[in-house]
Order: sequence, then C-alpha cells, then structure tokens
Amino acid sequence: MDVVILPGSAWLQAFFYGLAAIIVIAAGVLVKDASLRSGDSPQQAASLQGRYSIGATIWLFVVSAASYAGLLLPRGGPPLPFVLLVVSIFALGVLIARSTVGDRLARGLPFAVLIGFQGFRLPLELAMHRAYTEGLMPIQMSYSGRNFDIVTGITAIALAIALRVASVPRWVIQAWNVLGLVLLFNVLGVAIASTPMFASFGPERLNVWVMWMPYTLLPAVMVLAAWAGHLIVWRALSLRAASTPDLR
Repeated sequence: MDVVILPGSAWLQAFFYGLAAIIVIAAGVLVKDASLRSGDSPQQAASLQGRYSIGATIWLFVVSAASYAGLLLPRGGPPLPFVLLVVSIFALGVLIARSTVGDRLARGLPFAVLIGFQGFRLPLELAMHRAYTEGLMPIQMSYSGRNFDIVTGITAIALAIALRVASVPRWVIQAWNVLGLVLLFNVLGVAIASTPMFASFGPERLNVWVMWMPYTLLPAVMVLAAWAGHLIVWRALSLRAASTPDLR
C-alpha cells in the first residue's frame, strides 16, 4: 500500500529527538549513580555506564537506519520489520530489567527517582496530542481518544514528590506501578490495533506515523523506557523487604 506520512511541525520533530536524547542520556547518568550507590567502585560504575552507552548506541543506530530506509513502512506483505521492532522492544525491556544495569538501578536508586523518571510521559502525551491536532497521529492514540497514559505521567511526578517529603506505604507504589502498566498496555493495544494490518478504527485513522523518524523514537525509546522502568520498579520492590520503613 502507498503510505503518505506528514513530516509534522519543526517543533514536534525537535521534541521527539530532544526527549529521546534526554531519556537516553539521563538513564546513563542514573546507571552510574546507581552503581556507585550499590557499592561498586568508580571503575566498575564507569564500565557499567560504558556498556550501557554502547548498547544504547547500537540500538538507536539499528532502529534509526531501518526507519530512515523505510523498512518499517507497510508494504504488500506482512509487516515483519515493524512486528520485529515491537517484539524487540518487549524483549529488550525484560532483558534490561534482568541485567546488571537493571539490578543496579533497582538496588541503588530511591523510589522517588525510579518513579519520577516516568514523569516524561506527561510532556510526551502533550506532544502526542499536538501530533493529533497536526493531522499526524490518529485521534484514538491521544488523550482526546483512548489514550489515558497522561495519568501515569502526572501521578509519577506527584508520587515522586510525595516520596521525597514523606513516608509512603508500599501498597501505593505497587498500585501506581500496576496503573502505569495497565495504561501503557492500553495505549499499546490501541496503537497496534490502529496499524494498517488491523485498521480497527477505520482506514482514515491508521497508525503509520511511528514507522518513520523521528516518530519511531516513540516506541523505540519512550515505550521501551516506560516498559523497562515498570519492570525495574517491580524488581526494586522485590529486593527491598516489606518491612523497610523508608521507601523513598
């Protein structure tokens, strides 16, 4: 099928490049900090940060090359490259959470940081709504439609602040993490159902914009960060005893 993807405004393009860069760089800084907090030597922390940086660079290069080459765009046959991207994101999120990087983040960072990091979902949702108003993204993927993930971004910021200033019950963190995952899977389900393979919301409301840069960074970086982040919070909860008085 022939696909026409609008480029979007310069502001919107700059936002997606910029937010992806902030997430990747901030995660690298947190990896080193968490490693040091966990008792690693400065050399070990630097080495772990270096391995993270190499992995992130390779991932971004592969995804960007595939997107710029148009390999993710729908064609006559099954959308295997895009399906492979989606499967890779889920697999990579699990791998990150179970890796040494995930272990250090779960052990070394306070919950205020682990949860506050997910606050990027608030400006992301605002930008996605802008993409809808520009005619780039179908309405069902915005908060004017069936995407309620803006709630995760708002509550992440609020809960992070609460964790900084007060003692928060363990169940609140667990409930927030469940809510965030439910809302993440909701928008992912809507996004997948909106692809040309399913076109569940009609042929005029297709989700093809994420198949071209810089918008491929939405699933490749933002969704990956959100997914891995929730898994790391679960790992942190399991590592820290329920009797721990301070979950900040």
